[in-house]
Amino acid sequence: QVQLVESGGGLVQPGGSLRLSCAASGFPFSSYAMSWYRQVPGKERELVSTITTYGPNYADSVKGRFTISRDNARNTLYLRMNSLKSEDTAVYLCNVAIRGTAYWGQGTQVTVSS
Repeated sequence: QVQLVESGGGLVQPGGSLRLSCAASGFPFSSYAMSWYRQVPGKERELVSTITTYGPNYADSVKGRFTISRDNARNTLYLRMNSLKSEDTAVYLCNVAIRGTAYWGQGTQVTVSS
């Protein structure tokens, strides 16, 4: 029943911006920490950012450029990505852990290229 659906990815030039969204359903959204991960073929998923009751956390590689936020009324998680670099190219996935089980969306592709 847990469902996570990412959107907002696309092709953007270096230095550009995108905002990703993750629509969540099937669980009490406001009660859980939410995360964004990213992955490229052949590599492990990388934690990009997490938002909890203690506030947001970011990977060093995105600090100062990405902002995680959530709209609990809309059950939606966001990731605002500014000053994008080619190395940000990846499939971005949202994640929630519920009772020891990790749930993932299908991912949305972000490609940063000229």
